[in-house]
Amino acid sequence: MRADGVGPMEEMAEAVRRTNAWACYDCGKCTSTCPISRSGARYSPRRHVLAANLGQQQEIIQNGSLSSCLTCRLCDERCPTRVDYTQLVQMLRELTYKAGVEPECPHGGALQSIMRMMAKGGTQQDRLSWLSDDLKTEMAKGEVFYWVGCSMYYDAFFPELSGGALDSNRAALKLLNKLGIKPVVSPDERCCGHDLLWNGDRQSFEALAKHNVKLVAESGAKTLVASCAECHRTWKLDYEPFFKGAPPRILHISEFLFGQVAKLAPKPRDPCKITFQDPCRLGRHLGVYDPPRQLLSALPGIEIVEMSHNKKAATCCAGGTWGNCDRYAKQIQVQRLREARATGAEVLVTACPKCRIHFACAMKDPKLSGEISIPMKDLAEVVAEAVV
Repeated sequence: MRADGVGPMEEMAEAVRRTNAWACYDCGKCTSTCPISRSGARYSPRRHVLAANLGQQQEIIQNGSLSSCLTCRLCDERCPTRVDYTQLVQMLRELTYKAGVEPECPHGGALQSIMRMMAKGGTQQDRLSWLSDDLKTEMAKGEVFYWVGCSMYYDAFFPELSGGALDSNRAALKLLNKLGIKPVVSPDERCCGHDLLWNGDRQSFEALAKHNVKLVAESGAKTLVASCAECHRTWKLDYEPFFKGAPPRILHISEFLFGQVAKLAPKPRDPCKITFQDPCRLGRHLGVYDPPRQLLSALPGIEIVEMSHNKKAATCCAGGTWGNCDRYAKQIQVQRLREARATGAEVLVTACPKCRIHFACAMKDPKLSGEISIPMKDLAEVVAEAVV
């Protein structure tokens, strides 16, 4: 029960109202669209909507399939009555978490444990050792705050994947420096809380949000730039209630760099075909489709070839909140990589570290690597190679 005395049944009714779930007329487009359902899993978004509408709290808590949702918003794009199923999942996961039910997290739940340690505070982090001498940054005050995210943890946990999450951060900082910007990169930054929020742990998320909002406010930054699509989404939408006064301008690195390509003075290069992976947080969650493509297209020699499913119809990496690591997720990743290969592109460009990690993991399959392997780079790396 919430502190204001509102119980689980009232919370479920509130979730139904806020997400328009009551308007569902059982057409089944959500289930037929869902990547998990289409991969053969016994999973149905429509079933969760029905259970919520009927107030079947125990059905939702005990069923266990709520954690299977990728929260990719593909079903929301197709719903004829505009049910916000993704938001409904988030709210229902909070209910199940309060009831003491949490999905089994891959990798032993290590990443979630680190996030909760950061939420609790009192633990000293080594957040800046990856910075090289050629990267010019401020530690406390500045006009632009560059949000690093949890890249250093990802690189530490998945070194065998050569994910290069920090390579993206280094490239972004080189580009900001090229524009004459010396951004704040803080040793006191903590996880944005994205994964905890989407797994139902709102208390830990709010502790992180309050700390991070205060940190950026004290820096005096007028603009916050993030390379991670999930961090960007969290700052843009989920942190809104925690701002006191005017929030900073919050931009993905592609949005910040687009329009400044002339200042970056990209160099001529050999022609290269690339294909772009739309992260679901950047695309369907925030509607940012054109800036990454316009930025890449402005680079000499770059030709973008689209996958058959792109922009609003793009297939996600099935990575989500480190909560989906099974044969269905693998099937989705393999199919997406086949799409990328089918374009004839030489490079698959990503804009979210999780996309890169999960695709790299899929490509390690010795039986499939020959047909799905493709070089990957982060968007900032591609731009940096052309201008730095």
